[in-house]
Amino acid sequence: MPGATIHTVAAELAGQRIDNFLLRELKGVPRTRVYRLLRRGEVRVNGGRIRPTYRLAEGDRVRLPPVRQAAAGEAMAPSSAVMARLESAIIHEDDRLLIIDKPSGMAVHGGSGIAYGVVEALRLMRPRAPFLDLAHRLDRGTSGCLVLAKRRSALRALHSEFRDNRVDKHYLALLRGPLSPPQQRIDAPLRAEAGKGGERVMRVHPAGQSARTDVALLESYDGWSLVRATLHTGRTHQIRAHAASIGHPVAMDARYGDDRADRGLRTLGLRRLFLHAEHLGFELPGHGRIDVTAPLPDDLQALLSRLEHQ
Repeated sequence: MPGATIHTVAAELAGQRIDNFLLRELKGVPRTRVYRLLRRGEVRVNGGRIRPTYRLAEGDRVRLPPVRQAAAGEAMAPSSAVMARLESAIIHEDDRLLIIDKPSGMAVHGGSGIAYGVVEALRLMRPRAPFLDLAHRLDRGTSGCLVLAKRRSALRALHSEFRDNRVDKHYLALLRGPLSPPQQRIDAPLRAEAGKGGERVMRVHPAGQSARTDVALLESYDGWSLVRATLHTGRTHQIRAHAASIGHPVAMDARYGDDRADRGLRTLGLRRLFLHAEHLGFELPGHGRIDVTAPLPDDLQALLSRLEHQ
């Protein structure tokens, strides 16, 4: 195993947290191991110990201890097939942004038993990019528009746009039951609680964070409604929790849904959450307006065709 190495922080990485920097540099090393290195002081910046929340400055000298990374043949990196799928899913790329139509079933980042996610795979696919990080997140089961920044300055600007709710966010979702009235505003605060087995769930609660989702009916089927959901805030599981709160959970939602109703969709071939990030629009300072759209995936379109002909 090689000895310790010293990395000098480039300007593009200034402002990044040390834990995120290490997760990028120590490819294949589990997150728990990375945080253990920090706790033990095995990672040093300018000769001193730091906390995981330390933000790097240009010119910082980061000492990386010798650590065993993923060996050849270990399932630590995406296969060539996965990377080819992601390459074909790119819907916009320039010197500041990379936007993909994220496949359902792929996590946006590794951790908690997941060897890699979209961001780790894309970093391998763009080895010359000095910086590549998520501007926001999508649930693992959700497909559609996902934005990554290729510059630290772009990431800061995007975080500001998302935080201040200046991003146009439209999703397509299949909800259980007939939606009446056909247009609804769900303005209900959400709070994280412990659900079955200790999993995290979001519930409507007066003490929660403000959250607003507008839903508009697009098409009705026997027992189901296709809607366009517009997010005006960006809370965890917002559409899923809001839809469940009005008695119309998202189809095939294992956490908030109706398993009995979902059985009929399984017989029609649906194997995933019916939630798709269809459109994103935002202003990037110095870059202009960006609008991207991801078409409804073939498997979801096929289900709608089967419902239509029932």
